[in-house]
Amino acid sequence: MVIRIYHNPRCSKSRATLALLVERGIEPEIVEYLDNPPNASRLKQIQAALDCPAMDMVRTKEAPFKENHLESATENELIDAIAQFPILLERPIVVNGSRAAIGRPPENVLEIL
Repeated sequence: MVIRIYHNPRCSKSRATLALLVERGIEPEIVEYLDNPPNASRLKQIQAALDCPAMDMVRTKEAPFKENHLESATENELIDAIAQFPILLERPIVVNGSRAAIGRPPENVLEIL
């Protein structure tokens, strides 16, 4: 099974999570989501794997969150906003089959390996 990391190479937590995987002999599929953003359908799959509300996948301090008044958005509105503005996606997210974890801190991903 392929382990996938939704990665932003400019993010220290994302780099640390990727390094943690590689140190354990895992060569994940790297998705640089700012260049290759997941669509709403994929985001819903990630959300299901994370088993969390969509708000947990959102970086609330990013400008598009504030500019689009997403504080009280529905689940679907948040997913659509992430698809439209991928900078909103919390990072990094590691997906292993039907399970996923947000690498904040990076050690969080160890529970799904």
